[in-house]
Amino acid sequence: MKWTELVIFAVLFLGVTVLGFVAAKWKAGSTLDHLDEWGLGGRKFGSWVTWFLIGGDIYTAYTFVAVPALMFSSGALGFYALPYTVVLYPIIFLPVLRMWSVSRVHGYVTPADFVRGRYGSSVLALLVAITGIVATMPYIALQLVGLEAVLRTMGINGSGIVGHLPLFIAFLVLALYTYQSGLRAPALIAFVKDILVYLVIIVAVVYLPIKLGGWGHIFSSAQAKFDATPNPADGLLLTPNNQLQYATLALGSALALFLYPHSITGTLASKSRTVIKRNMSALPAYSFLLGLLALLGLVAIASPGLKPILNQATGKPDSNTVIPVLFQNEFSPWFAGVAFAAIGIGALVPAAIMSIAAANLWTRNIYKEYIKKDASPAQEAKQAKLASLLVKLGAVLVIVFIDPQFSIDLQLIGGVIILQTLPAVAIALYTRWLHVRGLIAGWVVGMAWGLWLLYNIGNPNTGKAHFGGSALALDKLSLFGWKPFIGSQVQIYVGIVALVANLLVAVVVTAVARKLKADNGIDKTNPDDYHADDGDKNLREVGAH
Repeated sequence: MKWTELVIFAVLFLGVTVLGFVAAKWKAGSTLDHLDEWGLGGRKFGSWVTWFLIGGDIYTAYTFVAVPALMFSSGALGFYALPYTVVLYPIIFLPVLRMWSVSRVHGYVTPADFVRGRYGSSVLALLVAITGIVATMPYIALQLVGLEAVLRTMGINGSGIVGHLPLFIAFLVLALYTYQSGLRAPALIAFVKDILVYLVIIVAVVYLPIKLGGWGHIFSSAQAKFDATPNPADGLLLTPNNQLQYATLALGSALALFLYPHSITGTLASKSRTVIKRNMSALPAYSFLLGLLALLGLVAIASPGLKPILNQATGKPDSNTVIPVLFQNEFSPWFAGVAFAAIGIGALVPAAIMSIAAANLWTRNIYKEYIKKDASPAQEAKQAKLASLLVKLGAVLVIVFIDPQFSIDLQLIGGVIILQTLPAVAIALYTRWLHVRGLIAGWVVGMAWGLWLLYNIGNPNTGKAHFGGSALALDKLSLFGWKPFIGSQVQIYVGIVALVANLLVAVVVTAVARKLKADNGIDKTNPDDYHADDGDKNLREVGAH
């Protein structure tokens, strides 16, 4: 047991716990018994709060441990996260402004609320809500992977239920202050988390290369390691077979990120379009941080004798411990404790926001739509609080009963799943040309084909025959038995393939439905709604129906 690291970790963790409970009174409205207040922080976060909140929401504990771990094991392919976050903000700059405005006018809390209002279809809204909840669950579980990697590095590495006990305690605390304070808790804690993360990463990028012989030595060590590995795809440069995968994975991830309900939740909590514009301009600062963070995976290769810690629960090395072990080996115990706290707190912020977003979807688009249509605002808030507890419990059970490596694969599946809501959510912000029946048919085809392709992807390195990754060799791409790229070993991201199928089906069915003059629901939004801003007279009062 590394007691110095553990004590510093515990003190900082206790500090953010206190902040989580205090947050209930921070920027408080008249009541927390309303989704506008509990689930969206009163829709009044300014530029700084929103910057920390969305940054803490997007750049998670999994990012801090898994991206450099992928660089450590595979090299260049792990750097896909950098171009993906670079192209992200220009792509979503205008759509999120329109989503904020129309949601502020009509009081929408979730993306499924918007779909319900735009198309008047409870079925399409239900599909979007279920998709959001299912895609978010493994994302929450992945925060536990990062937290457990830190705990394991500090010596808490038992087998069975006892080995998971610290994790239960951490997420019990998270569940309690999220239940009490709602979105205000992760918003306030995000300040502490991001300050710690920036401190640790900047120190690491400056200090570690100096200690380990400079960047020249680090890159030479990495090249020597990859030259000795049997997998030709590993290396400091991409190969002809994985360049398309790299590009489509970056693009697909960028398109998917702000379709996740937790990303939209952070946006809707902003008080104005101006706040969002500032944030979309300033958030790329995190991409700079991410680039530095990814390089630590190569730094770990140059650290003498560094090996991932053996997971006592599975009997396999835990690759997610690479960066925690690097910090432990190269930093003093007290600063390693600070670094571990940054990663641990970095797990709590996004996990809280994700559970709140999933709870909002359940409450607004399933509970109120199908179970209790006349639910009062207080009943909605109560239902969301309870749902957020169940979501967190489900995430913990994923870690306890499923190999954590499988949960990482689930994240790849989550990206493919959430991409299938792009036509109904993102495209609908601009045009209603796609017919509701086309959107439903496209969703069914894209989801079914995407999951089928994922099911048939194996991973010989882990011994998995199914759901072993998200990279599909073009040779395996079959269209009703016809293989247009037979013999090609070039790989592509499954999410893009499934999305293209979704869009093609949506367009064809839309053309047929319009020809037959099929009913396309009622649009409750107006063109002016997509440009409304704070202070406009047609905005719905926060907390009002």
